[in-house]
Amino acid sequence: MSLTLYAHPFSSYCQKALIAFYENDTPFTFKILGLEDGAGDELAALWPMKRFPVLVDGSQTIIEASIIIEHLHVFHPGPVRLLPDDPAEALEVRTLDRVFDNYVQTPQQKIVFDAIRPSDDKRDPYGVADARASLETIYAWLDSHLEGRTWVAGKSFSMADCSAAPALFYADWTHPIPAQHKNLHAYRARLLARPSFARAVDGGRPYRAYFPLGAPDRD
Repeated sequence: MSLTLYAHPFSSYCQKALIAFYENDTPFTFKILGLEDGAGDELAALWPMKRFPVLVDGSQTIIEASIIIEHLHVFHPGPVRLLPDDPAEALEVRTLDRVFDNYVQTPQQKIVFDAIRPSDDKRDPYGVADARASLETIYAWLDSHLEGRTWVAGKSFSMADCSAAPALFYADWTHPIPAQHKNLHAYRARLLARPSFARAVDGGRPYRAYFPLGAPDRD
């Protein structure tokens, strides 16, 4: 049964889902939102909140990047198991997945969205300062957590790393990871070297000029 993913290649949450497809060479149709005629209208009909990615699998519509990855794990498994079979190990993966979504992606996007507000009187400097402080805190925690680890949860690349890759990619552009967090910098570099994420990054490369804070000349 064919899979159709409604997404945009420069979106962090879309890249999170794309990594899972690329890890297992799972075939799918990519409906690129904003470029393909009618794709936005199709998305609204599938999910009125109009947030992406959205996956269509036959008669099923699956929302949210984490759930899309879990859906692929259950219904379209491949050789790379992004969730461990052991329930305790899977719980650690899910925990770290939430850490990156809630404590890296959320403050990072707060800063970006504030930058694209139409005027200074609409901006939220207090909220931005709080978001930057949150990133400083989670960077330090992650650096400590990664001591002696290759991947962020367990011994194998997992859904947690799918979440971490775009989160840290854009967070470091938005609020650079301090130089002293060497474990975190090394982990981010390992993620960028992973073929599945490198492919996702390359897919978003043509859109870098649209990054509101100015994409750095790296990565």
